[in-house]
Amino acid sequence: MPKPIQCIGDNVSLTTVTIISPEAANGRNVAALGVVRALASTQKTGVFRPAVCKEETFTRTLLDAANVGETIEQARGVCPKRARRDKNGSRADIVAAYETTVAAIDAEAMVIVGTDHSCVNDPETFAFNADVAADLQSPVFLAVCTINRTPEQVRETIKACTATVEEHGSAVLGVFVTGADEEQIPDLKAFFADADVPTWVLPKVDFEEDDAAEKAAEAFDRNVPASEVHAALEAPFKAPVTPYAFQYGLLGKAKAARKTIVLPEGAEDRIIAAADYLLERDIVDLIIVGDKEAILARGEELGLNSLGKAKFQAMDDETVLAPMVAKLCELRAKKGMTEEQARKQLTDASYFGTMLVVLGKADGLVSGSVNSTANTVRPALQVIKTKPGASLVSGSFLMCFKDHIAVFADCAINLNPNAEQLADIAIQSAETAAAFGLEPKVGMLSYSTLGSGKGPDVDLVEEATDLVRQKAPDLQVVGSVQFDAAWSPTVAATKAKGNDVAGHVNVFVFPDLCAGNIAYKAVQRSSGAVAIGPVLQGLNKPVNDLSRGATVQDIINTVALTAVEAQR
Repeated sequence: MPKPIQCIGDNVSLTTVTIISPEAANGRNVAALGVVRALASTQKTGVFRPAVCKEETFTRTLLDAANVGETIEQARGVCPKRARRDKNGSRADIVAAYETTVAAIDAEAMVIVGTDHSCVNDPETFAFNADVAADLQSPVFLAVCTINRTPEQVRETIKACTATVEEHGSAVLGVFVTGADEEQIPDLKAFFADADVPTWVLPKVDFEEDDAAEKAAEAFDRNVPASEVHAALEAPFKAPVTPYAFQYGLLGKAKAARKTIVLPEGAEDRIIAAADYLLERDIVDLIIVGDKEAILARGEELGLNSLGKAKFQAMDDETVLAPMVAKLCELRAKKGMTEEQARKQLTDASYFGTMLVVLGKADGLVSGSVNSTANTVRPALQVIKTKPGASLVSGSFLMCFKDHIAVFADCAINLNPNAEQLADIAIQSAETAAAFGLEPKVGMLSYSTLGSGKGPDVDLVEEATDLVRQKAPDLQVVGSVQFDAAWSPTVAATKAKGNDVAGHVNVFVFPDLCAGNIAYKAVQRSSGAVAIGPVLQGLNKPVNDLSRGATVQDIINTVALTAVEAQR
């Protein structure tokens, strides 16, 4: 198997916790300051505020308690107004800012403190904070206020907040019941003594007072042993992988060992917008095929500022074209390729770009925003060719769901694969999954689960499953299996009782291109999953195809993916 590609969250030694509250007031600050102090007593601890106003002062109080020399700018993500108006865009920028900060300050622990109380009521604020915790692959400490609530009402609030946190991909490892009167504390501690997670009770502290930080620290130390905070954070926690975490992980990995990617479709607005984003952040080096002055002029019209960092390659540049023609004639000699035919072939931008990869001027290629998959793949098959031992090229998508990643294949290349081809697609897709850090569990999809249905299509899938077991005996595979039995442990318990793979599949192999292509687009558009790809599997050099409906973000992701593949 290829070496796994490491993404966000690779620093498994980093202790993280996100402190959020449904009110973001009435004691949340006491909990946040206390947790920072508790962690800083034994670890190099930093602070991060995903969405915070530049005018607030509490972040400075937190930084005074931290111990990594972090600046206020490093501790901040985006402004709260932006977070309200553009939650998706904010989440992406928050992940980027957080990872940059963690890398810069060399922390052993990070305390992430959610949004502050606001006079603007946004009913989605708590869910947004839960999303950000999942994006940053952090467990949660809840802070729930007891003011004007009975203990029973506090408990129900904790249950509701915990459900939201879990629904959005993270987990609650501890709870602070805040805002208590001193005389309430013993009874509240007794009431929550048998809670599912450690639950601490904190008294009121008015942070408007001059000595509030000292009072908060004293109150926390009196009621919450630091050893219990550390113990709570040692509880098992499976870090989610959200689309934002995965995408930023791709960008970070691509930037770590920059490769050169060629973009043949330089006249397309989405391509140059994506190129500008990547170039501005120095994630990859780019060769853009086309007229430099025309592309830069269009970029200026679109408000793009970093396109000048790219290398531009005109298709009539004889210094490049002449050796390209010679190489193409050499590679296609058995097909009788002449110089005249080669020059005509190289008027196709996809072919021209592919030959830049063949000549070693680029490490990979991304195309397809205006060209068909066939136009992108055909040149690669003819001149880059398949890896030794690869019987075919297939196309998988990395499907980024709310809290995990799955692989769908083949969704791009092979129309009606036979059993042997289907088996090879499964094995290639499992290798792709492993390369991105997944332990592959393959489901060979059909309308039948383990013999529940009959017919030639089922026979084909079952034959392919047998071939997978012969060719890759260590690979976990189930087939034939229906999608619901592959996806859901509950359904698998009924339809595939006793099968360890059913219900846990993360590599979904569709029986034909029609099913695969429909499925990935249906899931992408209806569930909000991010589809990255297709990843063309089996080629000697990375060439990846775009959907003609690709967004700028899709193109950014695919270029980063291609660069990371080139590193392998």
